[in-house]
Amino acid sequence: MGYSKEQLLARLQELQIEFSKYEHPVVLTVEAQAKYVGNKGGGLSKNLFLKDKKQRFYIVSALADTKVDLKVLSQRLGLGKGGLRMAPEEALGEILKVPLGCVTPFALVNEPARDVSLLLDQGLKAQPHCFFHPLSNDMSISLNAHGLDKFLKSIGRDPSYVDLEANPAVGKDQAPDLAALVPSGSIAFTDQPEKQPSSQVPVDKTHVSADSKPTVVSVKGSKPSVGEKNTKGKPVDSVHSQSSFADVGQFVEEILQKTSELLLSEIKGENIKQHGEQLANVVSDNLRKGLSSDLKNLAVMFKNTAYTEGFHAGTYRQPKRL
Repeated sequence: MGYSKEQLLARLQELQIEFSKYEHPVVLTVEAQAKYVGNKGGGLSKNLFLKDKKQRFYIVSALADTKVDLKVLSQRLGLGKGGLRMAPEEALGEILKVPLGCVTPFALVNEPARDVSLLLDQGLKAQPHCFFHPLSNDMSISLNAHGLDKFLKSIGRDPSYVDLEANPAVGKDQAPDLAALVPSGSIAFTDQPEKQPSSQVPVDKTHVSADSKPTVVSVKGSKPSVGEKNTKGKPVDSVHSQSSFADVGQFVEEILQKTSELLLSEIKGENIKQHGEQLANVVSDNLRKGLSSDLKNLAVMFKNTAYTEGFHAGTYRQPKRL
């Protein structure tokens, strides 16, 4: 079990950190949160829960109006253009110990999150106070950057404020300026092989809420590894580029190809002799059983790609998510 809202508030009081709290209905977007605390002054925040290919996790905490380009941020961390993606929904509960819509720097108080890197928007320091959910999105608390820093230092974190909208050159003669903020090691996470975000899901799109998204991708199945066998004993090719699933036509072709392959394997002389007139029903049942897992995996990858693409677009053109 992670820290509860009540335990976090008690800890802030013990540390003599000044804050104000505002109870409200559960909110999943910055706009919804603004209805309850937008007239209190200060800045609303969005918090992204991210991961890289080496199972290293990050929280990016920014003002709601700050534009966060994940491609640029990936390069600045030295991860390459596609290095960062939304963390899977399951990681929220397993690593941060918070539900969807509740990602904030406060989640780092939980032991499993000790190796999660935190990048804070330098714009937070310019606000008289900023709003965050205290591990629960039915309340917002406001505190200034000094109070946030005091909390982070109390759990052994040295706050790192960066200009998240900067786009410095990165190359042979210019090292990534944020490379020092990459975690030193990966976090053991039970989604093996790797699951795509749910959810990070976030942003959480929950991952962007006053810290997260209205509904982060919920993924219950995991992507099969290369060489994993399906029910017919054929290798399942799980190596697909994200771009291939951003193309609806190619996604449909993947489905048709798998259907065709399994259908041809079913309609053989032996089956015809054995089942006769019932062959159609037998083939239909076998198609369902044989394709169920493959198609779920394809759908998950397509869903996660749509989520990621939508997040990138929404960062610049859609209303900011919490």
